[in-house]
Amino acid sequence: MSRAIEIASTDGAIDAHIFTPANADGPLPAVVLFTDIGGLRPCYHEKAQHVADNGYAVLMPNIYYRSARGRVVPEGRSFRDPDVRQVLFGYAGLLTPVAQSRDFTALLDCIDKEAEFAEGKIGVVGYCMTGAFALRMAAEHPERIAAAAGFHSANLAVAGDANSVVQVVDRIAGRVYLGHADKDDLLLPEQIARMDEALAAAGVHFTTELYQGAAHGFTAKDAPSYDATADALHHRRIALLLEEAL
Repeated sequence: MSRAIEIASTDGAIDAHIFTPANADGPLPAVVLFTDIGGLRPCYHEKAQHVADNGYAVLMPNIYYRSARGRVVPEGRSFRDPDVRQVLFGYAGLLTPVAQSRDFTALLDCIDKEAEFAEGKIGVVGYCMTGAFALRMAAEHPERIAAAAGFHSANLAVAGDANSVVQVVDRIAGRVYLGHADKDDLLLPEQIARMDEALAAAGVHFTTELYQGAAHGFTAKDAPSYDATADALHHRRIALLLEEAL
């Protein structure tokens, strides 16, 4: 079950979707689910519904609302097409840490107002570049975020980057789960180690897991790197994290 919604924000109206189980009869714990760089599309609607069916109300925003509404990759095209990739990189360039922070506030305001969401702490999940978004949201709102997860995340701990999310994870109060793609060019072993070290030094309750043999994008059903076994495991890990934290 899902419905479309528009969320007022400083930078414009965020088009988003709320997903609930078919048998929902009242407010449920909230989960924010950020898409990967490909934006809103059928495989992410399916993913959000899968999470919701475990007993949650899932809010999935269009991360590119400043540039385009709805689905941004045309049907039959792929993020891997050079012209599409160039457009998406342009959209993604607007998603600075400051812009993300404004969006986090708008999403939390939405959760506080809409009937599907129960009061209390929430979870947040991100993929690819939004794995960092999930961690940043948890760091900026430690009083609200009980669980943050990132899968086949990209560029979490770039050396020398003052804007890298690794710089702020010491503020996280909730649990963290990171499921990494094996031999991922967008998150090399030294970055994984740097992030693990920062989380451990801050005393964050975290788990890091390497999905052996799985490539970047292993949860995206519309990607050639999709791995059904790894995707099923990632859903089990989300379910366990949210059950324990929420």
